[in-house]
Amino acid sequence: MAFSVVMPALEMAQETGKLIAWRKKEGDPVTKGEPLLDIETDKAVMEVEAPADGILAGIKASPGADIPVGQTIAWIVAPGEKPPTENESAIAAPAARAKAESHAAPVPGRASESAPPQSARISPKARRLAKELGVDVNSVRGTGAGGEILASDVQAAAAPAASGGKTIKKAAGFEVPSTLGRLMAERTTQSWTTVPHFFVTREIEATALNQYRDQLAPEIDHAHPIRITHTDLLVALTARVLLKHPRLNSSWTAEGIRVHDHVNMGVAIAVNDGVVAAVIAGAQAASLAEIARLRRDVAERARAGKLRPTDLADATFTISNLGMYHVDQFSAIITPPQAAILAVGSIADRVVALEGKPAVRAMMTLTLSCDHRAADGARAALFLNDLAEAIRQPDTWLA
Repeated sequence: MAFSVVMPALEMAQETGKLIAWRKKEGDPVTKGEPLLDIETDKAVMEVEAPADGILAGIKASPGADIPVGQTIAWIVAPGEKPPTENESAIAAPAARAKAESHAAPVPGRASESAPPQSARISPKARRLAKELGVDVNSVRGTGAGGEILASDVQAAAAPAASGGKTIKKAAGFEVPSTLGRLMAERTTQSWTTVPHFFVTREIEATALNQYRDQLAPEIDHAHPIRITHTDLLVALTARVLLKHPRLNSSWTAEGIRVHDHVNMGVAIAVNDGVVAAVIAGAQAASLAEIARLRRDVAERARAGKLRPTDLADATFTISNLGMYHVDQFSAIITPPQAAILAVGSIADRVVALEGKPAVRAMMTLTLSCDHRAADGARAALFLNDLAEAIRQPDTWLA
């Protein structure tokens, strides 16, 4: 039986993926689960694993090609078997694309947007972009599966109009953003303009956190060659505190607030072209050593451009730590549909009042950004109270 290799949908808004490289050649044997190809999405460069055992055959796409989600790009067949013909596989791309779109939740407040005629299939992202750019979708030729109109088609149609039919040249002094940079701009704009943010800030003494790390680091490093960081400690503590505050570990959807019974912790990681939020799944039950290992591994893959789809999927809460850059305090923008994100500043000695007298203590500032539709100020304050207590007594929470 032949298994199709399709351009996967690694995120709900994804329309195309760029093929970077094949890991195998036509006719090579492959094993289910081994890296088969590298693709670039709006998030990062990722490895795609082989869906089955067999022989790679019928490769239809070359490196550098932008391929619509769901389109078949190769087959894995049994020895001696031939890949299906074009007619036999013609429905694969539209079917896969329809399946990918069926998982996308409807966006509140979009019902009033004008829809294109029934004859023109158009992605939600392309429809929004057409409205923003004033492009008549009836005049756009779709290049997606089954003639579907993609955002890139709308942009191509808008470019001639914006330039009066002349070629647009890049002006000196301007930098063209990468795919990741463009996506960051789009998503932060969307989040800031559609999510009702509010911010709660708390200054917390970190003396016990430093002592716990200094005490535990040699022990863990001896058993596992892993360096424990403050981010690892905060991931472990925050995940456990979130179990007491489910509204902060929720997602806003069209159907209402979805509360999660697990914590998939997103950790913001700086890469060459921007920031990605890699995910540590099940952080509420993971040991500190496990969290440190997972965080190290995913950070290495992120900086090497080798993230896997699972590395970026299904985060329920995110931590962004800029303490290593000597930032005292900042506010982070929420990543929808998550309800909150925690911004962490540096740990530094400061003069504080202690029993009516000045004293020097290691202090850190945490800022919680919340979606006001999912949580209110009181819930945010109570969460920070418990997190402050966990930071003051990490041994109790991580025992």
